[in-house]
This record gives sequence, structure tokens and C-alpha cells, in this order.
Amino acid sequence: MLAACSPQGGAPAPDASQQQAQVQAAAAARNLDTYRQLLRIGNDGMAVSMGHDIVNHYPDSAAAKEVQQSLPAIEKRYTEASEKNRLAALWVYQVSPMAGGTQSTATIVSSQPSGNDRVQLVLRRHTSWGQSVFLYGSKPGFICHGNCTLTATVDGKPAHIKVFAPPTGEPALMMVDDKGFITMLHKAKKISLDVTFAEGEKKQTLVYEVGGFDPAKWVSLGKGKKK
Repeated sequence: MLAACSPQGGAPAPDASQQQAQVQAAAAARNLDTYRQLLRIGNDGMAVSMGHDIVNHYPDSAAAKEVQQSLPAIEKRYTEASEKNRLAALWVYQVSPMAGGTQSTATIVSSQPSGNDRVQLVLRRHTSWGQSVFLYGSKPGFICHGNCTLTATVDGKPAHIKVFAPPTGEPALMMVDDKGFITMLHKAKKISLDVTFAEGEKKQTLVYEVGGFDPAKWVSLGKGKKK
């Protein structure tokens, strides 16, 4: 009768710690299968999350060892892609009617400052006015008498940008050398410009994360116009 009650083959039943280890090994294996599937469908974001979950919760498992071989590269790729997408999303591209013509614009808003002190950096092509680059804020605009020179920093290197206030009174500063600025923009990641607001003569550094600019999305308006 005692023999009939013994585990099959005489092997002792697993104790509580062994049962827990088996449960964890099974869970790690299931998560590993999910991790592999996420990699196959190219979902790097979810794969990174699942990979960290496996490594953190089952650090001594075979699943964790496998994940650790691929996770650093996947995470690096995901981080780079996420940053690229973030920078690209900072730009807005539009084609619309404007003052009896058509304009094509690429616009980015300053990352610093935020709130009401944000200033747009606008690249514009217009069927009548040609090409221009300008800062556009809120009234009363900026302090600039005639031509001014803004102290700038381009990817950590000092620069100077010549601008002028439009005679029509808009709260803007127009770049004197729009072509030169655009050429610089193509290669830049971050541009800082020191301006002085007319209201309270407040000095401010405007920071633009321009690395996501896509010139192909800034539509040309046809032949015979400034480009």
C-alpha cells in the first residue's frame, strides 16, 4: 500500500522552491517566445520592453542569456529611430494660398523657450516674393533697428546671423542671407539664436532642434522662382 502511494518511479516530489523555479522557467520561456515574435515583426519598442522584463525578472534563466545577446543592439536601433522620428515631427510643412500667390513653408517652433515666448523659424517660398527665412514671434516683436547681427551657436560652434526687421511691422526678423542659412541648416542639428524682445527689452536665447529637417518635404513652387 505504501508503494502504491509513492511517486511514479520512486522519484521524490519537487519541493516548493523547485516548483517555483519550474514556474519561473516556464514564464521566462513564454516571454522569450513573445520577444522572438516581436523581433520577427520588427516591433523594436515592444521587444525592448519585453527584453528588459525578461532580464529583470528572470536574470539567471536561459531566456535572459539569449535576450542579452541581442537586446543592446535592438535598444540602440530603437533609441536612434525614436529620436529621428521625434526630430522629424518638430517640423510642419504646408502649401497654401498667401497674398495673391501660393507659398510653401517649412516651420519649426523653438524648443526653448516654451510657452508664450516660443518663436517660429520659417522657411518660405512664395510665387511672387521668392524665397525667405525668418523668425516670427508675437507682437510687439523684436528690437532691431535697420540691419542687426544675431549671436548664434550652431552645433556648439559660434556664428553670426545678419537679420533685418520687415518695414511692414510684423513681429519678425528676416535673414539677410537666406541661401546661406538654409545651406547651414542642412548640416546642423541644433541652432541657438540670441534675440531681444521688444516687450521689456527681454534678452532670450532661442533654441531650435533642426536635425529632422527634410528638404524634400519643403515643396518647390516651380521654375523661375528663387530656390
